[in-house]
Amino acid sequence: MDLEAKLAVKDIDRRLVYRCAMPMRWGDQDTMHHINNTLYFQYMEQARVEWLDVLCADERKEKNQGAVLVTASCTFLIPLTYPGTITCDIFIGSPGRSSLPTFYELRRTDDERLFATGEAKLVWIDKTSGKSIALPESLRQEFLTA
Repeated sequence: MDLEAKLAVKDIDRRLVYRCAMPMRWGDQDTMHHINNTLYFQYMEQARVEWLDVLCADERKEKNQGAVLVTASCTFLIPLTYPGTITCDIFIGSPGRSSLPTFYELRRTDDERLFATGEAKLVWIDKTSGKSIALPESLRQEFLTA
């Protein structure tokens, strides 16, 4: 099994929950004419924020709760180059008491190859205290049935 296939199936229990497309911008390039590595994290962040807005925007506003990122990583497989549009797929694993593992795959819309993978752990917090709290039951059920 090649590296791309291993990375794509790293966690058998993960489930696709969101996909979005984003344009690469000319100014996102580094001096090697590749999309700068920091932008991969921003692509994953943008997809995550869009997904959370669709999933639980009201809950986060009304109850003063929300998700914070506690870990993030990216494995760069193939350099992205301008121009083009990327897709970011978000997968989730099994939720913990207050946490949710998320996984990301970045591809170009004109190329099916896997360009990068990412992982991030989200923790649900009370925004006033800054402390972790149990995932709301409605979200837990959403995560378990995704």
